[in-house]
Amino acid sequence: MPARSAATSVARRLIDAGHTALFAGGCVRDGLLGKTPKDYDVATSATPAQVLALFPGSNEVGAHFGVVIVKQDGIHIEVATFRTDGSYKDGRRPETVEFSTPPEDAQRRDFTVNGLFQNPETNEIIDYVGGLADLETRTLRAIGTPGDRFGEDALRLLRAVRFATVLGFEIEPVTWQAVCDHADDLAKISPERIRDEFSKLITAPARRRGLELLVDSGLIRHIVPEVLALIGCEQPPQWHPEGDVYTHTRIMLEMLPADASLELCLAVLLHDIAKPPTFTIDPEENRIRFNGHDALGAEMAEDILRRLKYPNDVIDAVVPMVARHMQFMNVQKMRVAKLKRFMASTEFEDELELHRVDCASSNGFTDNYEFLLEKRAEFASQPLIPPPLVSGRDLLAMGLKPGPQFKEWLEAIETEQLEGRITERGEALNLLHELTEKSRN
Repeated sequence: MPARSAATSVARRLIDAGHTALFAGGCVRDGLLGKTPKDYDVATSATPAQVLALFPGSNEVGAHFGVVIVKQDGIHIEVATFRTDGSYKDGRRPETVEFSTPPEDAQRRDFTVNGLFQNPETNEIIDYVGGLADLETRTLRAIGTPGDRFGEDALRLLRAVRFATVLGFEIEPVTWQAVCDHADDLAKISPERIRDEFSKLITAPARRRGLELLVDSGLIRHIVPEVLALIGCEQPPQWHPEGDVYTHTRIMLEMLPADASLELCLAVLLHDIAKPPTFTIDPEENRIRFNGHDALGAEMAEDILRRLKYPNDVIDAVVPMVARHMQFMNVQKMRVAKLKRFMASTEFEDELELHRVDCASSNGFTDNYEFLLEKRAEFASQPLIPPPLVSGRDLLAMGLKPGPQFKEWLEAIETEQLEGRITERGEALNLLHELTEKSRN
């Protein structure tokens, strides 16, 4: 494990220089749970100045809080001086810090399972907060008074739900009550920090439980409040025997593969987000309808994702999935050219999975899904959209001036090519001449 080896080298150099150095936090927790830690943090008695003296050229961006980033064997290791934190007036960061001892440092951390230390040389676990017992019972418990911990940094509210979701732990009752009581403090936290925690939660295999905890605690009001309108939003029972839109969405999240992409998870969460505002009852058929919920849903999804400061590439993937999810019901009626264009979407594999769980969580119909699997196999021998046989240069060579018709003519040629009616450039040029002549007459 390169990360552990690098962190051990850093710790050993600190120890050789006369300082205490211990592994701290998540790497200790994950190791005890049998997981491979993604990174290692080192807690030390050395001050930032002493750390920098031992590791010249390190990043001291967090030195005010006792944190230095050391690069060892190409791996970044966070080295933090044991400290106690002053008051948190803004609910985000301490006003001051004082360097301290391992027992005092453990008390300032968020949850007992994150407050463990480990001797990097002997592997001895050092537990000042009861974290070992809580790991044994898979319990998430705030260190000290829960309300105080959440008051120091309101992002810990969301971290509590994220850890419970990712680790499969139960939140201890007093800690859970404090999460509910302080839920509105999440409004103090920047969208970027909320987004990063929410992304880890919604991509966890237990994402359904994560969403339920966010809703039950009230935290969802400060993340995606639009989800609350899904609760109790009825659906036509002949198509959705599972119940309301919230139930449907939760089942879909649960049905996704454990390693589903962030974009797919967000698309599933948001695919029916516009059903509440488009809810109507057809008086003639006495049937619930959600006309246009796909188009409006795409607009709402974009607003939500921009509000949470998701990058453009995520937004550009999720919004079309929401916009197109109702088109799957028509795939068997599509002409070959239209179907190939539909399947050529860069997000088609995720869209296909969204369609699968959309049906599996409701009416159970699989005919369109199976049809698309067959077509995918049938079309696999060549590109869905092959290289064009003609281009705008051919039109210019014919003495034509660029205009809107260029796109129409070229698309008409591509359609014939996708349908398999023309396969050679000569055929395409002949058809292009016919189309241009018709427009002149």
